[in-house]
Amino acid sequence: MTGRLANKVAIITGATSGIGKATALLFADEGAALVLTGRRAALGEAVANEIRSRGARCVYVVADHTQAEDCQRVVDVALKEFGRIDILFNNAGIVTSGTAETTSDEVWNNTLAINVTAVWRMCKLVIPHMRERGGCAIVNNGSDWSVVGGKNALPYVTSKGAVALMTKAMALDYAREKIRVNAVCPGDTFVDRWLEKGYFADSDPVTLDDAIEEASAYIPMGRFGLPEEIAKAVLFLASDDSSFVTGHLLLVDGGNTAQ
Repeated sequence: MTGRLANKVAIITGATSGIGKATALLFADEGAALVLTGRRAALGEAVANEIRSRGARCVYVVADHTQAEDCQRVVDVALKEFGRIDILFNNAGIVTSGTAETTSDEVWNNTLAINVTAVWRMCKLVIPHMRERGGCAIVNNGSDWSVVGGKNALPYVTSKGAVALMTKAMALDYAREKIRVNAVCPGDTFVDRWLEKGYFADSDPVTLDDAIEEASAYIPMGRFGLPEEIAKAVLFLASDDSSFVTGHLLLVDGGNTAQ
């Protein structure tokens, strides 16, 4: 590895699996010290232990980012353990489905709470500490549905569209303070949680064969993305390799939105 994040401290939310875990491992290999969050304690500690075994510094914080006090606690831990915050990757989120008529108030409110409000709150909390240092980076996890619509996914699409414009607005607000704000926008990415009941709004788990067949039919590259591929895009946006990039939505979607 090239050490592109040497001497940097990064917070990664939702780091227990999938894109968050892949990004945490890559950041560790690139020299970052890490504060990882998530609601699944056993998985989070396993990721943290794997990172420590590679010689990187890492702490895991059990956190539900819909709760303001949990968000504050994550920032407090980062400052206590490492003294600063250089990078924030707002990765925690949920996938929900429904139309205007079928979406319940509970699903709507919960989707916005984790996919939008938690992103804003974490940014609000870290920006004062980033301002003191300058040269810091925030990466929000959007979606290819941040820039195009999707059927039967109203709450999710709404939330990811909000992330896109939140990213652009914050980029303008803090550009002169040397805080870059960008978003990675993955297309369908194969993560192990797809196979769990409840990942898609309490629906039945997705079978791997069905997922592969579906992807080959509509994604130009004929497959789903891998978490490691998304992690490399996050690394670009978080590192000095993108030092003149802010307010950008980096699509990593196998060509899906080019259609």
